[in-house]
Amino acid sequence: MSDGYPTAAQKEALRLICDHELMPAPRPADELVAARGPGTNPGHARALTRMAGTLAWRLQAQGFIAGTRAGGWATTAEGRAFIACPA
Repeated sequence: MSDGYPTAAQKEALRLICDHELMPAPRPADELVAARGPGTNPGHARALTRMAGTLAWRLQAQGFIAGTRAGGWATTAEGRAFIACPA
């Protein structure tokens, strides 16, 4: 996180959550792995999976996403406005 502003990786995760509204909690990790491709390092997918949890926590702390009753993620009005995601 950079001085309270989302990083490029956080914006990417926010875009994925916005594009797949009401995303189940483990899915941002799957979506990041799919969006980034397999990578050349055998630990690439595991690292992205770990990173997705941190990204989601930070986006929630910044008020850009909120947890759902079903245990997933949804973008807030602030999150949608930040990345110009349609409501």
